Amino acid sequence: MKKWIRNILAAAAVLLSVPAFASGQSEGQETLDVKTMLFEHIGDSYQWHITRIGDRDISVPLPVIVRSKATGWHCFLSSRLEDGPYEGLYCAEGGKYDGKIVEKDASGNEVRPFDISITKNVLGLMINAVILVVLVLCCSRWYRRHDVLKEAPGGVAAVLEPVIEMVNEDVIKGSIPERLSSRFAPYLLTVFFFVLINNLMGIVPIFPGGANITGNIAVTFVLALFTFLAVNLFANRHYWKDIFWPDVPWWLKVPVPLIPFTEFIGIFTKPFALMIRLFANILAGHAIILSFVFIIFITVKMGPVLNGTMTVVSVLFGVFMDCIELLVAFIQAYVFTMLSAVFIGLAHEEPEAEGSDK
Repeated sequence: MKKWIRNILAAAAVLLSVPAFASGQSEGQETLDVKTMLFEHIGDSYQWHITRIGDRDISVPLPVIVRSKATGWHCFLSSRLEDGPYEGLYCAEGGKYDGKIVEKDASGNEVRPFDISITKNVLGLMINAVILVVLVLCCSRWYRRHDVLKEAPGGVAAVLEPVIEMVNEDVIKGSIPERLSSRFAPYLLTVFFFVLINNLMGIVPIFPGGANITGNIAVTFVLALFTFLAVNLFANRHYWKDIFWPDVPWWLKVPVPLIPFTEFIGIFTKPFALMIRLFANILAGHAIILSFVFIIFITVKMGPVLNGTMTVVSVLFGVFMDCIELLVAFIQAYVFTMLSAVFIGLAHEEPEAEGSDK
């Protein structure tokens, strides 16, 4: 069984690596550029592509809001750019600004204006944030109207309560001193559900799902930055002492501060690991699922037998990966919250001597 699975995966890898060969079987037909299509699906854009009917793309145009150094502010829908430059602005094709809105300066060089447009990921972020707020308010509303001691939770509260209890009891209270856990619980619970909802919505293939939000490194950077601030702005004196003057032999601290320097670098590597872990896992999941889908189109020109066989294989593996992604969505939210709680807890540890006196 394992050997059969390895053979299928090897065949899929070979087929993905030779799209030019497949497209060359029929002259005059369009070549399937897997790499470009893959990055278009997992990347950000100024419009939300929904589907394609015949030769017509169905998409939702999004607001473009930019400030040009030469002409000031511009606000219009991205559909204005479909027929070429609009008000001196256009989407770059190739180069370091590929896919971004640019303009030309006096020398004819492409330059980026100040861009605060509502892109696909930004709109997806807003939609998912609204979903999170609605779920929390619905849960809060139930508790305001019912006596918890006399009635079991119902509706949204029945779904969220066991998850909240699990994260609060096992993750937050298990990592942060009890006297401080209630202080950081709102942030950590918000992070957990925010990451979870974004992960789950990214799996949904139709609007308003499908945006690769937690697979965008800018989003994971901001989340990691919040954890970095929560750790270092509220840390106690013992935390800073362990960084700049740890309890190690003196020759590891002076004249060359080897251990203090290593501990100081650790302040930044911890949130960096949070950022990369979430970004890489979610991005890889989307890329793998899309790769299985592309196998169907790559093998179209290789004959009906091979194409039919690989279509069945692609669908089966695609469904399997979607199920795995559901698990990964929860695991990544849990791991991000757990590591954030551990880092916060380490910033509030007390010296052993002080702890024993208490």
